[in-house]
Amino acid sequence: MPQATFRAPSPLPKHGSDLPEGQHNLPERLRALPARQHDLPGHLSDLPGRLPGLPEHQRNLPGRQGTLPEHRSDLSGRWHDLPGHGRELSGRRCGEYAVRRRSAQRVRRSGAQGARRPALGALAALLLTLMLTTVLAAPASATTAPATTAPATAAPGRVALIGVPGLEWSDLDESRTPNLWKLVTQGASASMSTRAVPPPDRGITCPVAGWLTVSAGQRAGTPGKGCPPTPAPRPTADGGAAVPGWAELSAHQADTGYAAQLGTLGQSVADAGGKAAAIGPGAALAAADKAGNITRYADTPEALPDPSAYTLIVLDAPELADAWSHRPLDQYGVPTAMPAATRHAAVAKADARIGAFLATLPPGFTTLVAGISDVTPSAHLHVAIAAGPSPTGQPYGPGHLTATSTRQDALVTISDLTATAIQLTGAEHPRQVVGRPWQPNGAAATPAETVTGLADADLASQVLREVRGPFFAVFVAVQLLFYAFAALALRRRRTPEGHPTQAGHPTPQTDQARTEELGTADRSAQAEEAGTADRPTQGGETGAAGRPASPGAAQGGRSPHATGSGLRAAGGIDVASASRLLVAVQVVSVVSGAIAVSTFLAQLVPWWSLGAPMTALIGTILATAALITGLAFAGPWRAHVLGPLTVVAAVTSVAMLVDVMTGSTLQVNAVSGYEPVTGGRFYGFSNIAFAIYATGTILALAGVAQWLNGRGTPRVVVMAVCAAYGGLAVFADGWPSWGADFGGVPAFVVGLAVFLILLSGRRVSIVKLLLVGLAGAVLIGAIAVFDWLRPDSQRTHLGTFVQQIIDGQALTVVARKFGAMVGVTVGNWSLTLLSLVALAFLFLVLNRPSRWGASALGQAYALAPTLRAGLFGALTCALIGFLMNDSGIAIPAMALTVAVPLTLAACVRALQLAAPTTAGPPSGPAAPTASSGRARRS
Repeated sequence: MPQATFRAPSPLPKHGSDLPEGQHNLPERLRALPARQHDLPGHLSDLPGRLPGLPEHQRNLPGRQGTLPEHRSDLSGRWHDLPGHGRELSGRRCGEYAVRRRSAQRVRRSGAQGARRPALGALAALLLTLMLTTVLAAPASATTAPATTAPATAAPGRVALIGVPGLEWSDLDESRTPNLWKLVTQGASASMSTRAVPPPDRGITCPVAGWLTVSAGQRAGTPGKGCPPTPAPRPTADGGAAVPGWAELSAHQADTGYAAQLGTLGQSVADAGGKAAAIGPGAALAAADKAGNITRYADTPEALPDPSAYTLIVLDAPELADAWSHRPLDQYGVPTAMPAATRHAAVAKADARIGAFLATLPPGFTTLVAGISDVTPSAHLHVAIAAGPSPTGQPYGPGHLTATSTRQDALVTISDLTATAIQLTGAEHPRQVVGRPWQPNGAAATPAETVTGLADADLASQVLREVRGPFFAVFVAVQLLFYAFAALALRRRRTPEGHPTQAGHPTPQTDQARTEELGTADRSAQAEEAGTADRPTQGGETGAAGRPASPGAAQGGRSPHATGSGLRAAGGIDVASASRLLVAVQVVSVVSGAIAVSTFLAQLVPWWSLGAPMTALIGTILATAALITGLAFAGPWRAHVLGPLTVVAAVTSVAMLVDVMTGSTLQVNAVSGYEPVTGGRFYGFSNIAFAIYATGTILALAGVAQWLNGRGTPRVVVMAVCAAYGGLAVFADGWPSWGADFGGVPAFVVGLAVFLILLSGRRVSIVKLLLVGLAGAVLIGAIAVFDWLRPDSQRTHLGTFVQQIIDGQALTVVARKFGAMVGVTVGNWSLTLLSLVALAFLFLVLNRPSRWGASALGQAYALAPTLRAGLFGALTCALIGFLMNDSGIAIPAMALTVAVPLTLAACVRALQLAAPTTAGPPSGPAAPTASSGRARRS
């Protein structure tokens, strides 16, 4: 047989990377993309052939990994770490020369290179697939946007903007508010989040802050404590007015973290050649230009002559705000709640003012009605109504409103009100306006159904705000108690009389069985492992992943050492497979791991409309978790170490993936999701949802990899499957149309890469982490740039951040988010405590000897090596997510609430499958030595 030939390795890159030559300059080439943006939509079909200059041999990278450089320094010392099948492959490649002593070093190099191929190939394929998908999907997304989001082509219109501070959907009544009810009948409606810059220690929007936010199209606020009164404009000789203190209000916005530019609305109308008029003090704040001046000001609708002369008319209906301002102040300087009768009377007066104003308007005006602030001690969702021509020229018909800023049916924001008014008047959309125009959406409904449904949405938000704090307090307390109970259950020992247990050392039968499984080629590595059996088994090093590591496992957990009733082993120690305590711990662990995704699936039930919302919410979440747990134990997979873990993690990953791909409706008003009243996020993955989703994805892939290994699937196929779904999960997290998660993508990429590297049997190094982190940053940067290439009305916050970098505002955004991260981490002591306790339980309890002998985590690693890769990947993702997102400690806390209980369930099953540890027979007396005899004689 001819001697096998080996291809000479390529030289190592200058920076020590394993990447092929030519890929280190991808960031420079990506920066050239914006200059060619005009070519993308028209040449979409040519994109695969126009990728930025990759040579042909690098496009087929996964098939050419045989040329990857070799690590020359540590192969001989790590030969025993290679999988058995890798060495067998090397032997086949070398043929008869494999047995020769002079070719042993060459065989080891070939085996190491073959073991490295799946990891590097999977990572390269993952990154290239994500880059290619980004290039292909971005222009397609830009060309398939709804026509309603394009700039208006209709002639500039006229707008009547009516602001009613504090108006809620529950205020509307057909008999008490006939004019507002008529607008609901004629136009489109939605709930509006009025979040602006709140006063200190209160999470509400004051009337003045609401009007200033309408003026700027960005969150604005006022200095000082509480809610200040609306300043009365100073009339000017030409019939206009000036807002007193305008310069001070404008300067204050630089200290809020949002840098709102007051006067944007009025200035935009003036720059487009239009005229703005204001009726009432609040309206003057909204309609003023950047100097604080109003072209025309009137105190009442009747005092404004010839409304047809104006492009924009803003009306302040202050009756609710005035009634609220007369209430006693609380300790924060905020008025207390109004009695129901006072509120109803104020709403009726506001409706009458609106009716009188509408009667003066000539045809052709688009009417926008908005409850632009709170008039209660707690924040609410408010009224948003649009009637008349829309920006496209089509009328706002009966139904719901939406906007690309929220992507939710019947939900808009206060900054969208500014964007809508600007677009309707034909003015250019300013970059500093973060809102998006209102769009008609949804089928028509009766006015009663519309009002009731939107009032229920506000009710759900109120219940959520009341429930979220107590829920997480109960959740954290229950988790801490469960960890304490599980620690006692696992650590408490029972020893036979006179014989201590030998904790941490596998039985001879276990060692023998594992040696037979690993084969003669791995006897040297097994001998070393036997000497360090108390250490966790390294995932992917045995080559027997997925098969039971003990005779007890082969017998479904019934140990051959059980005697009598089967409850005790020969040495007197409890048999884990017969322990009812372990069964209870396993079931509760699976239920606990399913709680996180159940908080989202509970949104399928309208729990907020039930009589006791707190009880209904907890009951719905527990019932959903119980159903998932039943599925986890329903099939034959329950007998496997990672069976229940895989089911729960897969349900978590798939449910979150499907939700974010279909509009993120399960996250709205979910206890772990968005809070529309707060207005932090309305679509895509929130930080908490990302933590749950990423952890579930990586653990599910670990379970799938273990199952494939157990079926004898080639490692390259296992790696390819994990890389494919992992790549889809990362792409869904970052893509603007789905997850739109900026900080999550780099964390997810690094966590997934750590999982794949460990799954391949390789070690993680700092260099690899830095390279993968750079790849994640390049990926999210490319996605953000492609989002920025789309029109302003279609951009998400990813593209907006690119524009903020160009405009020099990025540091303001980063500083605000960093402050939020520090505040959450320092201020939320309960989640910080939960994270520390969960980590301590994982490494100080599960990773130490249990009452059944060996370490529970070590047993789980031995029976399911992929668990180690999945666990370390998930923890890495959570740590980097903590550092890169403004939710701080909430990200690792929620990740650990999924990972640690499911890991505990796997550990319990591993103890049930492993043979019990027995005490050896007492040793006989030692034989006397010559030295001891001489000592006695002396």
